[in-house]
Amino acid sequence: MSQDKLEQLRALIRSFGSCLTAYSGGVDSVFLAVVAHQELGEKALAAIADSPSLPRSELDEALELGRRFAFPVRVVNTREFDNASYLANPQNRCYFCKHALFEELGPLAAREGYAVLAYGENASDIGDHRPGAQAAKEFQVRAPLKEVGMTKAEIREQSARLGLPTADKPQLACLSSRIPYGEAVTVEKLRMIEAAEAVLRTEGFVEVRVRHHELKAGALARLEIGVAELPRIVEAGLHGRIAEKLREVGYAHVTLDLQGYRRGSVNEPIPGGRRPVATSASPAFVGAVEGSPGGGGWVPIRIA
Repeated sequence: MSQDKLEQLRALIRSFGSCLTAYSGGVDSVFLAVVAHQELGEKALAAIADSPSLPRSELDEALELGRRFAFPVRVVNTREFDNASYLANPQNRCYFCKHALFEELGPLAAREGYAVLAYGENASDIGDHRPGAQAAKEFQVRAPLKEVGMTKAEIREQSARLGLPTADKPQLACLSSRIPYGEAVTVEKLRMIEAAEAVLRTEGFVEVRVRHHELKAGALARLEIGVAELPRIVEAGLHGRIAEKLREVGYAHVTLDLQGYRRGSVNEPIPGGRRPVATSASPAFVGAVEGSPGGGGWVPIRIA
């Protein structure tokens, strides 16, 4: 079935004549950019948005993939950080980000003669909380993967067949997604988050998110790690070293989310209407246990 969809995708892209792909270096956009280049050659271009919300490592990797698979990539600077609505971090923050992206790519496509502007939304994204899709609709951006019904699993399968290293790449989102809605997005916070996640990846963790919380007693890093990887952080004795490195980044407190990484946790309602709580002390490592005696929320614990 996925092979049939791949042929439908190829035919659809050929029908465009030329295509500018919004590129991020993630599973979907890499696959789309590669197929577009295979079908359209020099009439296909990938463009990646550069801003403080994109980790430098992700930018470097995205550019390297373009070189490795011989498809051209253009770096475009976007200006969402000039928009007070984006910085206020409302629940539709992604709308302002995608709007800033397409505001740059639309004129680029027009100037250089690309008939279609496309991005990597797929069939698995339907029904998810994706305010950016509204911006895509406003700019008439096509979603070829979704149009032919390709799911995330099918995209990974076909990526593997094409030899793309992103076939099993964990899903990523911009650094701003680590900050709870309603708390201001700042460049300083994003740099802390980027550095903290780099620490975890250097220690060998694959699925990671560092959720940034501002407390009166100082910034708190809530670590989400893939469920299968959770035991390592304690069994290997890494917790103390990680906590110390994150203090060097600027975090006063470090907590471990015992539910592990799960997509879109920032959208989850807080049990009992309460926010996670943290101790004002600075232990070597703090973990979070769900289900306080008060009926919800998290209880800080110390992991020795």
